Amino acid sequence: MSAPHNTPQVPKAPKVTEREARRVAEAAREQDWRKPSFAKELFLGRFRLDLIHPHPLPPPDDIRRGEEFLARLRTFCEEHVDSARIEREAKIPDEVVDGLKRLGALGMKIETKYGGLGLTQVYYNKALALVGSASPAIGALLSAHQSIGVPQPLKIFGTQEQKDAFLPRLATTDISAFLLTEPDVGSDPARLATTAVPDGNDYLLDGVKLWTTNGVVADLLVVMARVPASEGHPGGITAFVVDADAPGVTVEHRNAFMGLRGIENGVTRFHQVRVPSANRIGPEGAGLKIALTTLNTGRLSLPAMCVGAGKWCLKIAREWSAVREQWGRPVAKHEAVGAKISFIAATTFALEAIVDLSSQMADEDRNDIRIEAALAKLYGSEMGWLIADELVQIRGGRGFETAESLAARGERAVPAEQMLRDMRINRIFEGSTEIMHLLIAREAVDAHLKVAGDIIDPEKALADKARAGANAAVFYARWLPQLVTGAGQLPRTYGEFNPPGHRDLSGHLRYVERSSRKLARSTFYAMSRWQGRMETKQGFLGRIVDIGAELFAMSAACVRAEHLRGAGEHGREAYQLADAFCEQARIRVEELFGRLWSNTDDLDRRVVDGVLSGTYAWLEEGVIDPSGEGPWIADATPGPSARDNQHRPVR
Repeated sequence: MSAPHNTPQVPKAPKVTEREARRVAEAAREQDWRKPSFAKELFLGRFRLDLIHPHPLPPPDDIRRGEEFLARLRTFCEEHVDSARIEREAKIPDEVVDGLKRLGALGMKIETKYGGLGLTQVYYNKALALVGSASPAIGALLSAHQSIGVPQPLKIFGTQEQKDAFLPRLATTDISAFLLTEPDVGSDPARLATTAVPDGNDYLLDGVKLWTTNGVVADLLVVMARVPASEGHPGGITAFVVDADAPGVTVEHRNAFMGLRGIENGVTRFHQVRVPSANRIGPEGAGLKIALTTLNTGRLSLPAMCVGAGKWCLKIAREWSAVREQWGRPVAKHEAVGAKISFIAATTFALEAIVDLSSQMADEDRNDIRIEAALAKLYGSEMGWLIADELVQIRGGRGFETAESLAARGERAVPAEQMLRDMRINRIFEGSTEIMHLLIAREAVDAHLKVAGDIIDPEKALADKARAGANAAVFYARWLPQLVTGAGQLPRTYGEFNPPGHRDLSGHLRYVERSSRKLARSTFYAMSRWQGRMETKQGFLGRIVDIGAELFAMSAACVRAEHLRGAGEHGREAYQLADAFCEQARIRVEELFGRLWSNTDDLDRRVVDGVLSGTYAWLEEGVIDPSGEGPWIADATPGPSARDNQHRPVR
């Protein structure tokens, strides 16, 4: 007999140790590598250029359909999207959302048989770059709806009945949102407090979700909740499709941010919300795996919009720097400013190379791109922020002035400061830079942990450690000699990247090959030195990942330049940009290699201990704290809502 509706047993958020939290995250990982991965091989010291060169290309029909949609989308944005109004009113006008629905923008990635456009990942990302340049808030709306919202997990894990029921709505009329984060749970899902208690053929959902992008206007939600284990229910974090209009669903607050002012992001409370079992995506306990798998390609949408931002910043930097004179010359002719413009141009070229390459690999599905997509997100968000910051610096005082103020005094309304504010969230969205470092580092050392993990695991028996030692000896006897020499030491390797009349890129690829082996040797040495403590060396792991990101970007830039040369599309200029980027990246890589072993990590830890213990509290004297009163983390105790519902679907 099922429990009464009004008295579900709602467990509190579980108390977990650091080790238990790691186990939950580890269980959600894709454990196997069934397909080759360029980035994974790169971290192992194997430069597999054959996996990305020649540059993969989409079929002609996909190009035609994609270009036709981009043309329609561009016309719509130019005629109907008023970015200044969205910034001023902190809201995307309903008529704009309705227009996007009629255009088919909600269904860009949904198959045509369900009413979608069926665009490839390549053209979906090009569309996000385009619409995001018109309004980053619209880019966030469409990305959250399709990259991490209901369509993507249904596409991969949904039943045919679920696809038939929901995808036609999501392709044409219904906006979706993804709800995982909670007031006291961010990147540590082991402590997830929202529960879904079995009740007959349904589940009763209770809990509070925070930072629900699209949640204020959404029609359908994908919600992660913990199912308590019981007879017939294995339990665990589970994914559900929830109707946003269901009784007991309350949008309690619409959040406001420093940037992306038009984003519909809020706080959503669930109180005894009845969800049919038919709305469960996958089995119980598979929710976190579904979320992470969805993000494998979903993460590409964010760097795609960083590409759009980079292109706009380059345009403004070019136009402004040509007319603004200082000391008798355009500011672009002064080396201090010119270096910034070169950085913007070269880095934008590389970011587009990364996104296009990763997207095409996702479309072809020949390679496992989980690391490539994560690197694209990490690198795109970090470099995109630097690009926006450099544009503000180039513009000087006008970069700090709002577009509205510029227009009011008779100058061109350039929203450079808005771009900076809008771009800042990308280093936090969909996995902060710090979390991305750890996630990528875990994948980068996966091969080592597979053969030597039991050796450094304190819970393993001596017999297990002995077997692991034998396996590790065999693996490293084969692997380590491969790291001594390679193609990067042969002066004529990769000669196709040195065509007559162009910059020579072959030397950069030889550098990538040599650096890849050096990176692998550094990782092995660190594991030998720190063993089980390796996971605590987050500074070291972050630098390892950053080196890999730079090497991936260099590879993608060179491959794209050669592709454009072969296609007769600005090949000479592409080679120049790739050469400039690689020279800049090599300087960053050398600095990162140096900081692997020469850094302040140990000193920093001691200072942090002192800060937390209050040793340096005297340093905080002499200021006034303007913060308001209230708890650091809002109360999220399950129960009925005491606030008005802010839900505002666009219909």
